[in-house]
Amino acid sequence: MTKQTFLHDKHIALGAKMVDFAGWDMPVQYTSIIEEHKTVRENVGLFDVSHMGELIVHGEDALPFLNKLVPQELSKLTDKKAVYCQLPNKEGGLIDDLIIYKLEDKKYLIIANASRVDEDLNWMMRNKLGFNADIENISHKYSLLALQGPKACDLIRSVGIIDLPPFFSIKRDELFNINLWISRTGYTGEDGVEIMVSNEFAEYLWDKLLDAGKEYGIKPIGLGARDTLRLEAALHLYGNDLDENTTPVEAGLSWSVSKNKAEDYNGKKVIMEQLQNGGRKKLIGFKMLDKSIARHEYDVYSNGEKIGTVTSGGVSPTRGDNIGLAYIGASAQHVDNLHVGSTIQIMIRDKLHDAEIIKKPFVEKRNKG
Repeated sequence: MTKQTFLHDKHIALGAKMVDFAGWDMPVQYTSIIEEHKTVRENVGLFDVSHMGELIVHGEDALPFLNKLVPQELSKLTDKKAVYCQLPNKEGGLIDDLIIYKLEDKKYLIIANASRVDEDLNWMMRNKLGFNADIENISHKYSLLALQGPKACDLIRSVGIIDLPPFFSIKRDELFNINLWISRTGYTGEDGVEIMVSNEFAEYLWDKLLDAGKEYGIKPIGLGARDTLRLEAALHLYGNDLDENTTPVEAGLSWSVSKNKAEDYNGKKVIMEQLQNGGRKKLIGFKMLDKSIARHEYDVYSNGEKIGTVTSGGVSPTRGDNIGLAYIGASAQHVDNLHVGSTIQIMIRDKLHDAEIIKKPFVEKRNKG
């Protein structure tokens, strides 16, 4: 049986089309994906992302324990600041990608992907031996709502939170007399916030935000538009663009790896070697040169040779064309000659269709706060 968030009945009442996503019954759309996508790009959208996992790591050794797990140098984090990072295995492949917040000294909040919470917990417990640290899964206690779009922060300020946290920061605050956590983060490329609230207040907060947001053009947004929005921003989706056979370097995430971190961590040898010499594959962005759509696991060709695989692909409502992400093998014969502007082919229904390698992200990000 699929799990339901505490906002499930709200989605049904709004006429949402529901789908199974990572074992959760989630709204894929309320009206149309393109309409919801444009709402977030132009106004403000409200998402239920309560399927995401929340873990607390605390204790005397919380920092050294987490530093053993991730490539980022967490000792540089100040209170209430966050960092994007990955959870690598011993070969540098990614068990998950995470956001880690330092709530206070010796206490950290981790946001994990819905489909990976159990794997993350298992891996963390396997690595905890010798560390005085506790791991608490609080996912079942909290709901997570996201307000995203150019008018999201105006809306939040209008209902009483004047001093928003800086980009990639979190703060404790009160909204509609509810005590909650609010962070300046998101998964759309737009500015906005994510709100972590006790389950008992989730429905009330959802209704209040939809009501207060009417003058800002707010609409509830489903997973369909969430995917097109994150793809335009070239944000990775675990299970598509990231997996346990892909390193941060290969995924184009070298910027999120500390180059001079003294502490050892799982996969460090592989990751540091790849920083110097490159990985076995690399992630590229492309646009289709006709009206065809490239989908996950479609093959990529160059000069008649298969060189890679599409990881994410679909329509770009903002650009008006069809875009995608793909891994191409670093050792494939023609890869060295490929660059932004090069033509590749995607195999779609047994026919090769031309595509052009283009820069990522596909649209300008506006989420720097």
